[in-house]
Amino acid sequence: MIDLNIGRLIAQRYQLQELIGTGAMGQVYLANDLLLGGVPVAIKFLALSIQNNKIRVQERFEREAKTCALLGQKNIHIVRVMDYGVDEKSIPYYVMEYLQGESLSDVIRSQSLSLIRFLSFARQLCLGLQAAHEGIPVDGEICPIIHRDIKPSNVLVVPNPSFGELVKILDFGIAKLLQSDSSETNYYLGTWAYSSPEQIEGKELNNRSDIYSLGVMMFEMLTGKMPIQANTNSFGGWYKAHHFHPPRSFREINPLLEVPQELENLVMRCLAKKSSDRPQNISEILQTITSLEQLDSLAQPSTLCHKNLLSQLTSTPQNITEEECLNTDASSSELPSWPKNKPIADIVFPHPIRIHNQLTVALWVMLPKQEIEKRLQGTRYNQFLFLNAPHPMILWVTVLHSHEHTPKWLPYYLDLKSHQGIELARLLLETGCYKILLFARESPQRAFTYIQTEIASPQRQLLQQWITMSQRAVSTASPQFSRGLLKKELEKIKPQVIMKLAAVYKT
Repeated sequence: MIDLNIGRLIAQRYQLQELIGTGAMGQVYLANDLLLGGVPVAIKFLALSIQNNKIRVQERFEREAKTCALLGQKNIHIVRVMDYGVDEKSIPYYVMEYLQGESLSDVIRSQSLSLIRFLSFARQLCLGLQAAHEGIPVDGEICPIIHRDIKPSNVLVVPNPSFGELVKILDFGIAKLLQSDSSETNYYLGTWAYSSPEQIEGKELNNRSDIYSLGVMMFEMLTGKMPIQANTNSFGGWYKAHHFHPPRSFREINPLLEVPQELENLVMRCLAKKSSDRPQNISEILQTITSLEQLDSLAQPSTLCHKNLLSQLTSTPQNITEEECLNTDASSSELPSWPKNKPIADIVFPHPIRIHNQLTVALWVMLPKQEIEKRLQGTRYNQFLFLNAPHPMILWVTVLHSHEHTPKWLPYYLDLKSHQGIELARLLLETGCYKILLFARESPQRAFTYIQTEIASPQRQLLQQWITMSQRAVSTASPQFSRGLLKKELEKIKPQVIMKLAAVYKT
């Protein structure tokens, strides 16, 4: 069916390009702002008309639109409203910033959220809600704003170079506007599955109603399931469910799910039937979320939701033998030369090589000759760490160590959404080993020596799992963001690795 709205010019400024969303609140179109040279914007046409009782409804619409616009300026976690008006069909509309992101409902359906990612999302949601509940000045009066329809489909997750993943809340104020415009006394606007008991009753709402909806959403983000189930998908069914059905426990949903008890307690408090039993403001929730984010143990597997973020230390140090350290002058002429397109500098990069007609992964390393010689009679260690979200990435760590010198860390990141990263990971899995080609910076033409390094069986099993997981995963942030998270994780495990290396000399 042809959409007759495509090409329409709104307010002599916004030209509609395509329909990008529909729902109970209205329709959203991508448009070009011709006044600003075609900058893309999103325009939401509300599911109401202001033809009847025009002056009263239009005044209320303008007040709500102005409030939403000020709110978006106050907090980055709320979608910014830049303009508003009424078209020639008497349909009110908002002009919003156009954001290329993914609905939180789609994120939840496509993959399990790690705990660290959940906490980031929850914190950002709370910051947005807190700004709204505290209110903003409108015409000399502080106006607290209750969302009334908090749910995953009203949350957008946007890649952002500063935040990694920026969470934005949509549709502030629209539910109240649409509901107050209805002429039906029993009219209900909201989403039954996420509505608080008092909202379904039609009572006057305060911030604790949004807190209940947030609790439903946090439960779903952690488990992929709803905390409360209705016997029938009807107003009456959900009325009974929210009033009389106790929320299911996390263990009931998934016995293997590991969530800090403090977090589970918080979610259950948000789901209390009586508003007085819930956290009384968003600040209480933020305090718990922030403290959990700051725990040093957060990235350890025992505290992760689905144990799929990072590996444990599954490798053990391996001694470097003299037979493995072969000087190129006395051994294989098959060892390659330093690539002409690489700088003569202390760098590390992987590239496959053929030795005796067999393809294997090599880690090419350039160091000062003295640095190489210091660590040839010692131990080597390797470890692989994995992050599935927001962008699938493996941190491949190699360590050269001798008793008298500090460890030499040789990290490299394998992007599992790139062809090269996947192929290198698969080759490491298939061969179960790799060679460390050591080039002296003073004479870089040929490898000074190489060291054969085995990959422990548990690590190979993890590589297999990670490759499979990465193929299903959807990248929601830049690779650099995952690199940053893995780099922090490496700093956390370094003391444990050093203890393992030191233990070799005590035995």
